[in-house]
Amino acid sequence: MRNFVYTSHPSRVIFGTGTVGQVRDEVERLGCSRVLLLSSPPVAKAAARVRDILGDLTVAEFDGAVMHTPVEVTERALAVLREHSADCLVAVGGGSTTGLAKALALRTDLPQLILPTTYAGSEVTPVLGETQGGRKTTQSSAAILPETVVYDVEFTRDLPVDMSLTSAVNALAHAVEALYSPQANPVIDALALDAVARIARALPALVAEPSDTEARADLLHAAWLAGTCLASVGMGLHHKLCHTLGGAYGLPHAETHTVILPHAMAYNAPAAPDVMSRIAEALGVQDAPSGVFDLIASLGGPTSLAAVGMAEADLPQAAQLATATPYPNPRELTSQGIEDLLRDAWRGRRPAVPPVQAPSALETPTDLERLTDQVVASFADTPDPRVGQLLDDLVRHLHHFVTSNDVTESEWQYAVDFLTRTGQICTSTRQEFVLLSDTLGVSSVVDLLTNSRTPETTPSAVLGPFYTDGPPETAQGDDISLGVAGTPLWADIRITDTDDRPVPDAVVDVWQANKDGFYDVQLPECEGPVLRGRLRTDEQGRLRFWSILPAEYPIPDDGPVGQMLKAVGRHPYRAPHLHFMISAPGHQRLVTQLFVKGGRYMDSDTVFGVKEGLVVDFAPRVGTPPGGRAIDGEWRSLQFTFRIARLADEPAR
Repeated sequence: MRNFVYTSHPSRVIFGTGTVGQVRDEVERLGCSRVLLLSSPPVAKAAARVRDILGDLTVAEFDGAVMHTPVEVTERALAVLREHSADCLVAVGGGSTTGLAKALALRTDLPQLILPTTYAGSEVTPVLGETQGGRKTTQSSAAILPETVVYDVEFTRDLPVDMSLTSAVNALAHAVEALYSPQANPVIDALALDAVARIARALPALVAEPSDTEARADLLHAAWLAGTCLASVGMGLHHKLCHTLGGAYGLPHAETHTVILPHAMAYNAPAAPDVMSRIAEALGVQDAPSGVFDLIASLGGPTSLAAVGMAEADLPQAAQLATATPYPNPRELTSQGIEDLLRDAWRGRRPAVPPVQAPSALETPTDLERLTDQVVASFADTPDPRVGQLLDDLVRHLHHFVTSNDVTESEWQYAVDFLTRTGQICTSTRQEFVLLSDTLGVSSVVDLLTNSRTPETTPSAVLGPFYTDGPPETAQGDDISLGVAGTPLWADIRITDTDDRPVPDAVVDVWQANKDGFYDVQLPECEGPVLRGRLRTDEQGRLRFWSILPAEYPIPDDGPVGQMLKAVGRHPYRAPHLHFMISAPGHQRLVTQLFVKGGRYMDSDTVFGVKEGLVVDFAPRVGTPPGGRAIDGEWRSLQFTFRIARLADEPAR
């Protein structure tokens, strides 16, 4: 039988979309009429919306919230509060703004209403961490707990993908540590595992499509659950390390949580195997610590302390600070053990995975681990840290793949032969390795991580193997098909920035396959470029051209990639699409594709390139087309506006 104590920490929670509209009513429900509105510059837009809703209830504002809640910042905000006799605190933002509201509430006992814009979860906890003199301390009190939390999914839509990722992993850390806390109980277990599962499924969806409202709702829901866990039980090694690193060395809060979590889990795994098994099941992986690391790495999150600003020379001192005061943790804490943990985190090493099969009689797990460590150690002096990290992680993933699948020598030789044949078939007009990357989805993953970061811009898509540099210059209104047979297509395209301002003189490369699914580089009879061109937008950011309706087509399947597709029962077809590459001074380049709405293979595109925002109506038309061109029968019309990001619009990091 399991003994436990459960204490709930009541807060009023309002969750949904558009719930910000209830803020004024909630302040009045608390019996208040003089609001101090707290925020920070990155959330100025959200704060302005709350200010408008509060109206005359707002008597003062303070937008100077910063990470780790420095006492000196709290004192400045307290002076503003007293000067204007505020009777209520309304905080808009992430953990920094929430921390400031809590610090003020602790000193004044004023009621708090929090509107989170991240997935930190601290808004439902009675815990406050404050920094003074380079040291971060935490305390818990009923006076710290906010009275009301208004979760509005719309307030997280503008959160950049990289910040969404680290914020969500911060929430994941709350759930993970709650499961092996001495105060864990059945209620907290259920909340924590639900939060873990929601984060695991929502983060990849969000990276794939940053405007995915359901994914953001899942993450916000998980943040609430994980924060509730944090409020009810004590935290262990992970949070102690993150507070130490953040307070003493000024490391960014969410990024530090993201780097440390897999390593803290790996350290505690031997003492909490049942908990790690349940976490792994919720994540859908075999091993929890390495599964969390892989999730972060696959989505482009930070994986090393070096990358977030930690100096290697400070690791021994950090380990001593983190173990100076005893605190509950499943596994005994030692300075050397924690220093080793921090060193792995500094280097960005993937936590070792326990073997899942019995080793052969010729080798033991120690032999396998020693071999992997020897190979990784050979990269220790790599001049470029990024190169060293990538090779380190590549070797660990490859060795894990081989050992966990018990790959035979003949199977590995087949793999080597497959890659050899893939290289041998490559030419200047056939890029079999690009096809391999495309059909395994790797190209689309890299594209998502590199380009599709904000919901305001048109989604990107893979470049594909058939782009050629320097396509023929094409004037407005010209026909890039040069008479190739097919249903005529009139394209009327606009290029704007994210504020809908036209982008003049943008260079736009366009290319496509013919009606039979072949690009010009695949046709020996083509004497020059066809179905491709380079156009420039006019002063209104517009460009117009003629082409033909794109058709579905198979990728080249007479080589190793085609053999792989046949072996797994997959078809080689791409959904019909038109390629665009858009470049303009002062703007981020956009490589993308427009897919024909209603076309075949939209739900099974063999390179996984179709995105909802790129599926467009190529509308059927009859009659006289633009420019009076003589067409006998049906033609198609494409109208679309591409929105590209200004370089100056990149979110601050």
